[in-house]
Amino acid sequence: MPIYEYKCEFCNRKFQLLQKVDEEPPNKCPNCGMEGGVKKLISQTMFELKGSGWYATDYKNTSPQVTESKNTSVNKGSEKSQTKEEKSA
Repeated sequence: MPIYEYKCEFCNRKFQLLQKVDEEPPNKCPNCGMEGGVKKLISQTMFELKGSGWYATDYKNTSPQVTESKNTSVNKGSEKSQTKEEKSA
């Protein structure tokens, strides 16, 4: 369940509620008790990727060995296709 942040327009107090996505937002401020002044705020998320195995290690490999192995595999593939063409001819 997500945590939503609200602010009361009467007392300017901010508060958070753990709610289901389909739940109705609160209408009454838990601090001052006034109804009708509670507004939902758009807050920054706390999502962060940490550890090995993400972008830095999986997708950002710029070593020359990787480039050479890609060129080698392409050359091997073209040799195989030439061999197949020679056999079929």
